[in-house]
Amino acid sequence: MLLAIDVGNSNVTIGSFRNGSLTAVRRAATPRSATPDELEVLLEDLLHLDDAAFGDISAIVCASVVPSLSGALEAVAARRERPLLLASAGTVPIPVRVDRPSDVGADRLVNALAVARLYGTPAVVVDLGTATTFDCVASDGAFVGGAIAPGIEVGLDALASRTAKLPRVELRSPDRAIGRDTASAIQSGAVLGYQALVTGLLARIRRELADAGDVSAGDVHIVLTGGLSQGAWAGALEGVEAIDPELTLKGLAILHAEVAGGQPLQLNLS
Repeated sequence: MLLAIDVGNSNVTIGSFRNGSLTAVRRAATPRSATPDELEVLLEDLLHLDDAAFGDISAIVCASVVPSLSGALEAVAARRERPLLLASAGTVPIPVRVDRPSDVGADRLVNALAVARLYGTPAVVVDLGTATTFDCVASDGAFVGGAIAPGIEVGLDALASRTAKLPRVELRSPDRAIGRDTASAIQSGAVLGYQALVTGLLARIRRELADAGDVSAGDVHIVLTGGLSQGAWAGALEGVEAIDPELTLKGLAILHAEVAGGQPLQLNLS
């Protein structure tokens, strides 16, 4: 069994792959200060939810944006004598055409690899999480940069914590832009406003990628992923070809197959 681990700022997501198929996905809050022992217990507990154990794992592949947990995972893998492949600009097999490749988040590079292999290029992956990232892939499969915005929930949390009277509201698209009470007004500004932010940035990014690749804007693939990608508000975004919440995990499986000779990803994943 291949264990794919996506260590994000808010959540640790694990995916279990057997014979190239994704069989289970589990999530937990990111324990930023976890020791190797604590991280090993967390992974074991998550695996047990699907009647699996660390002993079933033959290899581990990981994309991490939390350096302390990357180190803890290296210690766990060494102790359990399991090969570990960490995604980085040096290990993800695509060109990285930005000024500082080593500064690019591993998850963004894995997303770029996954969208190129599964959906085609040129492409944009919009990863909706703690931050919203726009990961851009040129016609030749190279990662060429993108954009980063605060996530929609970060904005809602900031309104509630930094104002005296504005409440934390449900993340739901209102029926109209003109709110008739405080909650609907916040939902209008946060949700409809965020939809406009994503749509506007996508339109501009799409044109730039199309011009660079000498193709039409309609030929640029747009894929949503991330923990918030399945929300109704995200599904209403215009021009999206696919919503693939597990794109990063699939990209990790592809990375392991291409770099470490692991089992190829089966394309009939649900």
